[in-house]
Amino acid sequence: MYGEGFSLIRREFPTAIGPVDILARDANNAVVAIEIKRRGDIDGVEQLTRYLELLNRDPTLAPVTGVFAAQEIKPQARTLAEDRGIRCVVLDLEELRGGETDHDRLF
Repeated sequence: MYGEGFSLIRREFPTAIGPVDILARDANNAVVAIEIKRRGDIDGVEQLTRYLELLNRDPTLAPVTGVFAAQEIKPQARTLAEDRGIRCVVLDLEELRGGETDHDRLF
């Protein structure tokens, strides 16, 4: 779902401004914050940007990159995310919730 070689650190990782949906490590052992939405709009990108700013202040986590994942990502949100170095991923939430699949599940 979020990337080849990713491993989960924690779901609902707490920050001072709310929980990040998923905190994981990528194949290079770098920390990645993943925000998941049904509809990916600019507000979701702004939310992930705030999380990344906070997480990158923690020397035990930094550098932290972001993945903005949604069933549908609006063009303006994709442009803003990519401008901020945030990767966008389109996904099927029903499949992740446990529909029949050969892939790893989120929930």
